[in-house]
Amino acid sequence: MRNALWLVLSAVVIALDLWTKSIAQASIQYGEFIPVTSFFNFTLAYNTGAAFSFLANAGGWQRYFFTLVAVIAVLIMLAWLLRLKGERMVACALALVIGGALGNLYDRIVLGHVVDFLDFYWGASHFPAFNLADSAITLGAILLIADMLFSGNKKHD
Repeated sequence: MRNALWLVLSAVVIALDLWTKSIAQASIQYGEFIPVTSFFNFTLAYNTGAAFSFLANAGGWQRYFFTLVAVIAVLIMLAWLLRLKGERMVACALALVIGGALGNLYDRIVLGHVVDFLDFYWGASHFPAFNLADSAITLGAILLIADMLFSGNKKHD
């Protein structure tokens, strides 16, 4: 299991994500905004949909759909990660995405919604609230795209 150590990164992402979400839930009232800077608040929001609350008001079926999608995606990425040979950036990217997906999957299964608490804004325009798992998924996706764009013609295992 040459890439099993990357799973430690996934575990760290999961642990940090769940820890920060528990702090947010213990410290912030739902819907409350705690100003930090002129462009950032802590808040507590619950997302029953996918990214940017896509399908959040779909009646409940989306919880099971997004759970199934996350499980399938994690299994595919895990198989990919464990087969990689020397591709550190791809391995790191996959580990981040797996950790983030599992952090949000835990929320979706246990709570029925994903806990979000980071709120960036400009003037009156707020970016949808997000969490550490979302950040890990985004960073992982950026690394995968960067690898595809800048790795030349090297073959991915």
